Amino acid sequence: MPAITTVPRRPHRMSGRISLPHVFLIPAVLALLLALGYPLVRQIVLSFQDFGLAQQFGRPPEWVGLDNYTELLGNPYLWRVTLRTVLFCLVNAAITMLLGVGLALTMRYMSRGVRLAVQTGLLLAWAMPVVASLTVWQWLFDTQYGVVNHLLTRGGLDFAGHSWLLEPLSFFFVATVIVVWMSVPFVAFTVYAALIQLPLELLEAAEMDGASPWGRVRHVVLPSIKPVLLVVGLLQVIWDLRVFTQIFLLQEAGGSARDTNLLGTYIYRLGIGGGDFGTSAAVAVFMLALTVVLTAPYIRAMLRQEGES
Repeated sequence: MPAITTVPRRPHRMSGRISLPHVFLIPAVLALLLALGYPLVRQIVLSFQDFGLAQQFGRPPEWVGLDNYTELLGNPYLWRVTLRTVLFCLVNAAITMLLGVGLALTMRYMSRGVRLAVQTGLLLAWAMPVVASLTVWQWLFDTQYGVVNHLLTRGGLDFAGHSWLLEPLSFFFVATVIVVWMSVPFVAFTVYAALIQLPLELLEAAEMDGASPWGRVRHVVLPSIKPVLLVVGLLQVIWDLRVFTQIFLLQEAGGSARDTNLLGTYIYRLGIGGGDFGTSAAVAVFMLALTVVLTAPYIRAMLRQEGES
């Protein structure tokens, strides 16, 4: 009987081939490039052009290079708006994180019925459309018929006919209340989802070692959910930096646009309102760079946390 010889099988080489999962990713990547890449490139190109109302009707835009940026960087108003935007962003993000994390920690110790009621209220606040919620808040802070002025006046304070939107400080107080009210549910739900994943053995061990409730939160709970806190904090900074609808609608309701502009409304009023789309695009690029600067510490912390895990 002749001996059977086996031919060694050549190893399957994947180099130079595209696997099936990568093929499925191609449409998503192309959609992202089209939806995000083109507007970004178009905005950068527009920031180097003199593009106004005449160009909307067919006149070719004039290439001005860095003139838009030079004019902007020399404009003191841009830096006032930038400082105002950064302060508003950091204050709102800090308040939102403190309230959201505190509410998430509190929900762990609520009874089931109370927790369900709180979560329902948070979900309704989160799901309410911005314009609809702004209508309610404008009524609450209305000069003549507002509930807030009525309650403060009944409490002995002189708030009859007080305009909350006229002065910049009170304007941003109202804006902060609205933005935080709409942002806390996301933080609370996300952090609470992370908390319920913590092993009970960790908390029981810390309690047996004599750790106080605050000590357990500080040394066990918060370090365990640090990756979630970093992601939520990063998103919150980005969202609060890009606030537009709340500020714009409050300005339309009686606020002074020049004294209360943030970068988002400033871009809108330069472009749509003033017809200077080239300068508006330059401010948008400036805002993008500012977003990168503000979020860089969060990204470094997330990368460091990923490297340690």
